[in-house]
Amino acid sequence: MQHFDKIYERAAARKGGEKSLEALLATVSGTTDLTKISDADVLAEMTACVFRAGFVWRVITAKWPGFETAFHEFDVTRCAMISDEEIEALSCNTDIVRHGTKIASVRTNALYILDIRSEHGSFGQFLSAWPETDFVGLWTHLKKHGTRLGGQTGRYCLRFLGYDTPLLSPDVVAALIHAGVVDKEPTSQRDLAAMQEAFNVWREQSGRSAKEISRLLALSAG
Repeated sequence: MQHFDKIYERAAARKGGEKSLEALLATVSGTTDLTKISDADVLAEMTACVFRAGFVWRVITAKWPGFETAFHEFDVTRCAMISDEEIEALSCNTDIVRHGTKIASVRTNALYILDIRSEHGSFGQFLSAWPETDFVGLWTHLKKHGTRLGGQTGRYCLRFLGYDTPLLSPDVVAALIHAGVVDKEPTSQRDLAAMQEAFNVWREQSGRSAKEISRLLALSAG
C-alpha cells in the first residue's frame, strides 16, 4: 500500500502544485458538531438522499418545499405514524416525486431514528459517538437498520450531515486500486475492511480527515 505522501505528491502534480491542491481541499475541511443536528434534519437529509438516488438532483431541489409540507416538516414522530392510506395518497401528490417505495421509506427511516433516539438521545449524538476509525461499520448500520440507505446514498447522507466519511466516486476507487488497497470497487467485507484500514493508516500518516483523504485520492486520479 502506498504511503500517503506519494498520493499527496501525485495529486499536487496533477493540480498545479501544493498551493492549488490545498485550495481544493479547503472545500471539504472543517468539522460539524453532530450533537446539535436535530432528528428532523436527519430525516430530511435521509429523504433527500433517497429521492435523489437515480434521479435528477435539481428536480428534488425544486420540489423540496412540497416535500417539507407533505412530510410535516420532517417531524420524526409524525412521519413514523404515517398510515398506509397516507402513503397511497402521497403517491398521487404532484408536489413531490411520486415514487411509492421511496415515499414509504420516510416512515421506515423515521422509525429507525426513533429507535436510535431511545438509546442515544438523538441521531446526532449517535453519530458523534460512532468511532471515526469505523465509518464502514456505520455504512453497514444505515444499510441494515434504515431503508434505501445503502451504497452511495448512505454515504452522501452522512457526508451532508457532517459525518467524516469518504465517498467512493470512480476516481476514488481508481486511486484505491492504484495505491494497492483493492483491485476493484470495494463491495465485499474483505475489501471494505482493507479500505477502512488504509484510511486509518493514511489518517495517522497525514493528520487529515477521511473526507480530505477521499478528496485527495480523487484529485490524484482525475
